[in-house]
Amino acid sequence: MNSFDVVVIGSGPGGYVAAIRCAQLGLKTAIIEKYSTLGGTCLNVGCIPSKSLLDSSHHYEDAIKHFDTHGIEIPGEIKVNLEKMIGRKRQVVEQTTLGINFLMDKNKIKVFEGVGRFIDATHIEVDGKKKMTLVAKNTIIATGSKPGTLPFITLDKERVITSTEALELKEIPKHLLVVGGGVIGLELGQVYRRLGAAVSVIEYADRIVPVMDSAISRELQKVLKKQGVKFFTSHGVSAVDRQKNSVTVTATDKKGNEVKFEGDYCLVSVGRKPYTEGLQLDTVGVQLNERGQVEVNDHLQTVVPNIYAIGDVVRGAMLAHKAEEEGVLVAEQLAGQQPHIDYNLIPNVIYTWPEVASVGKTEEELKTAQVAYKSGQFPMRALGRARASMDTDGFVKILADAETDEVLGVHMVGARVADLIAEAVTAMEFRASAEDIARMSHSHPTYAEAVKEAALAATEDRALHI
Repeated sequence: MNSFDVVVIGSGPGGYVAAIRCAQLGLKTAIIEKYSTLGGTCLNVGCIPSKSLLDSSHHYEDAIKHFDTHGIEIPGEIKVNLEKMIGRKRQVVEQTTLGINFLMDKNKIKVFEGVGRFIDATHIEVDGKKKMTLVAKNTIIATGSKPGTLPFITLDKERVITSTEALELKEIPKHLLVVGGGVIGLELGQVYRRLGAAVSVIEYADRIVPVMDSAISRELQKVLKKQGVKFFTSHGVSAVDRQKNSVTVTATDKKGNEVKFEGDYCLVSVGRKPYTEGLQLDTVGVQLNERGQVEVNDHLQTVVPNIYAIGDVVRGAMLAHKAEEEGVLVAEQLAGQQPHIDYNLIPNVIYTWPEVASVGKTEEELKTAQVAYKSGQFPMRALGRARASMDTDGFVKILADAETDEVLGVHMVGARVADLIAEAVTAMEFRASAEDIARMSHSHPTYAEAVKEAALAATEDRALHI
């Protein structure tokens, strides 16, 4: 009964999608999850709950800042009920995770609750309410990641917190200190800024979201600064100290001066680290690299031929959709197919408002690689749709090869660009030129017109509306 073609350890987006695809391909499949709910970090304490709070706080900000302009008058004071807001977030999480349960049942995937650990290459012990051993012809490690920290920071999970605790606060901070100007810090920082907290972002690099195109970093920082978020880039944090209800962050600025920041909460968002604890990988000889990631080849196969690893636990960007693509790739390989992933075409999104989305090469990468390119950019403020919705911040930038006109990178800041980026991914998948996009009809009035106009700008600088 407990013998399977594939056993997946971890039920996050990578794990449960891998399990579903294996089952679709006729492989007898099981999934092991140590928590009582499926979905991993993304569904339980990551993507889904953070987007729920982003949406709720966005509604509140619209009500207090923009409704009157739209001719909507609400008598009395508009208040935040944080407990109710957190409650709605929990409902969204519950509905979503229950949906994964349905998919497991639908696809006849056996779910085991407990910690999975290797006994040998084909036997996995499940340590749950009762211990059992599964026989696995193949295993997919999809154990994901957990919040990272710095060696000198003690996470008490009360005042010095990670993103997990930030999703369950009992009060709105007076002053939220955010260590790290990456995706998680900016998204949750914006949530609490909208709700009334003072927010200070302290970033070691000379700009926020430093892995993205520098134009994106500048635009996003400008917009968030306008919304009241304070930024301290080129600041290296050296200490985080809590005294009762107060937190002090000590940092050194680029001139070498020591700077202290005082707040009542400190969100440590310095990235995430792969989670492999308890797997007993050394028992079977699976190797980790210097960053703690599982070593895999181009087929996501470890040095043990029947053991694979996907998602946050292996190299590459820690993105749910990247993990999903890898899960499908491994499943299809196990079924004898020859799938492929182009990692250059996996988009990156930040769900602040305005949103940020990017795919392909940045200008900095093209310059470093000495690739001759041309750039076309179009501002959202020039769109009728953006003016109608009062979402005029941001732009779309398209980078294309100077000789062939092939699109090499697309970078966006603006309303709904998390959805718009799919057009860029599709175009680049088919190796479209900027002129190809420019000649496509885009419905009017839409935000998507900015993509066409940016393509026109990259094609002999002939944007129509600027």
